[in-house]
Amino acid sequence: MQASIAQELEADANLVNQNSRGKVIVASLIGTAIEFFDFYIYATAAVIVFPHIFFPQGDPTAATLQSLATFAIAFIARPIGSALFGHFGDRVGRKVTLVASLLTMGVSTVVIGLLPTYATIGVFAPMLLALARFGQGLGLGGEWGGAALLATENAPPNKRALYGSFPQLGAPIGFFFANGMFLLLSWLLTDEQFISWGWRVPFLLSAVLVLVGLYVRVSLHETPVFAKIAKAGKQVKVPIGTLFTKYKKATLLGTFIMVATYTLFYIMTVYSLGYGTAAKPVGLGIPRNEFLLMLMIGVIGFGVMVPVAGQLADKFGRRKTMICITLLMIVFALNFPAILGSGSQALVMVFLLCGFMVMGLTFGPMGALLPELFPTEVRYTGASFSYNVSSILGASVAPYIATWLATHYGLFYVGIYLAFMATLTLIALLLSKETAHQSL
Repeated sequence: MQASIAQELEADANLVNQNSRGKVIVASLIGTAIEFFDFYIYATAAVIVFPHIFFPQGDPTAATLQSLATFAIAFIARPIGSALFGHFGDRVGRKVTLVASLLTMGVSTVVIGLLPTYATIGVFAPMLLALARFGQGLGLGGEWGGAALLATENAPPNKRALYGSFPQLGAPIGFFFANGMFLLLSWLLTDEQFISWGWRVPFLLSAVLVLVGLYVRVSLHETPVFAKIAKAGKQVKVPIGTLFTKYKKATLLGTFIMVATYTLFYIMTVYSLGYGTAAKPVGLGIPRNEFLLMLMIGVIGFGVMVPVAGQLADKFGRRKTMICITLLMIVFALNFPAILGSGSQALVMVFLLCGFMVMGLTFGPMGALLPELFPTEVRYTGASFSYNVSSILGASVAPYIATWLATHYGLFYVGIYLAFMATLTLIALLLSKETAHQSL
């Protein structure tokens, strides 16, 4: 058995050139596209649908809070998925683990679209929803790290950040199609139809993306970097244990390097949608369909800036590029409350475009930067763990903190919160070393 695995890995090492750039692009970005598609359709459904169909209807506020609690479950599951899939990614290989993570994520998402409601099976409905959400988070925990490694470990040494931006492109693509799907459904269906069955359509259609992703990934060869390590028998027995004993500093730095990116993304998406569509004087009172369209326009800037940032990181280095981008984020954070709170839809559109462009700049280099912090034998585990623990510190609490601050103190303090998180990232970057010129 071990001999056959070794022979397969050796064959993969000899055939890595068959992993064409086109195949690497599709195989790496498809998972993150599904990730952000799934997460955003869930976030939207958790606010406008799930409180009405999966929870008791006595107290609307309690039902909404319970629904949002299931949204947070995935963030708890993600670090567990990082350790689980990272273990096999560093022990067995990137290819097979990426197939498993995508399958876990995809099946869980489709199951959500098939679940019976509270009216049908009572308390078991929210329990099954929570279980499926946990499975979704578990698969997501192993997805990004593997996709980033697939891209960077197949890249020429002087283009790792550009290749590492391929999986990052999945974020604006997934977000664009998630918003587009809800916008289309709101045009085609009545509110009653959407609540009754229309919300299930995006979850079920994600199966198409999963099948495409599985087809491409199964046809891949192992990355040359891992194939070399496996051939030499240098895998560590317990990658997560090695990570915590030998690479604590890299893990901590990676976590805080990523935290501002997560905070910015969820302020730009979940929080801005809630604030933009809430009735005045609490929010801006912009109709939901109009705001979704504005978000879709803004996210184009996100997609354009991702590969630009990758090229900048290859040319000037990861550390210098990210320090400049993080300083730009702080400037944006201190100025956006006045723009967003102006009440002018034109200025709100400027806010969305600027914020998403900064998001693309800060997100683009991460596909190379985080994996480069770790050696090959723990790279899958280390990159995944940093990325997903950061999601707890940044993404999971950002909409709640931003809403609480805006409600009690005003929008200015939402900007202060984002600037503070960006400062944490800036400190982590200043404490880190340049990784662009090291070999994987």
